Amino acid sequence: MAIGRPVSLTNNVASKTISVTATASQTLFTVTGGYRINQVAVFRNGVRLADGSDFTARDGATVTLLSAAAAGDVLEFQIFDDFRVADAIASAAAEQTISGNLTVTGTITGVGTVTGSTVTGAAIGISSGGTVVGAAKTLNFIGTGNTFAMDGDTVNISIAGGGGGGGGLGTAINYEDGTTSPFSYFDRETTVSANLMLDATTAGVSTSIIVSVIPNINISSGVAVTVGAGKTMIIDVLQIGDL
Repeated sequence: MAIGRPVSLTNNVASKTISVTATASQTLFTVTGGYRINQVAVFRNGVRLADGSDFTARDGATVTLLSAAAAGDVLEFQIFDDFRVADAIASAAAEQTISGNLTVTGTITGVGTVTGSTVTGAAIGISSGGTVVGAAKTLNFIGTGNTFAMDGDTVNISIAGGGGGGGGLGTAINYEDGTTSPFSYFDRETTVSANLMLDATTAGVSTSIIVSVIPNINISSGVAVTVGAGKTMIIDVLQIGDL
């Protein structure tokens, strides 16, 4: 058991002890890893030494005994310092940045906004008519006629076009409250702005008819629309352009 006032530590202080065996008449000892000045306790054969009377420790690396040690004396250096976890997450900080990966096992619960172009591993519940049908990481809506409305923490999505109009075809015309009216509309013309191959990969694996209800289809300069084998294209299939 050590003799002398023991070192007592508060909850935010950590310590380590380094033990060395002295040689005959040794006075200078190098403390592995160093120490903070005035933050080291020295014991000789279990007896605590007094700083300034029995030893000096002023450079943060070595300890000098004022009375030389005998061969076989055991010197213990108890080093203590503030206990801090570098880059720890502070519970009450307004803003924090974590560089690198964060792995959490369990449930993350929070209030706020997740910002970013890609959230790996995140999932969103998908409902149809109020019934949950699954979950996905990304929802990508393509085409015109999509409208989004926030309802608390739910986004209501209305998809028009492709037969969803009130008239049964075209893009739906809604009432002011967002419900579908009995009318829909078609644009009189549209433009194909990128190359398009209409073959078994994009337009059915067997013989098929490719149609457009829009009366006038313009093709941008330098753009090619290719109708593959077994495919027949009909523009203005409803003959709206004759109206």
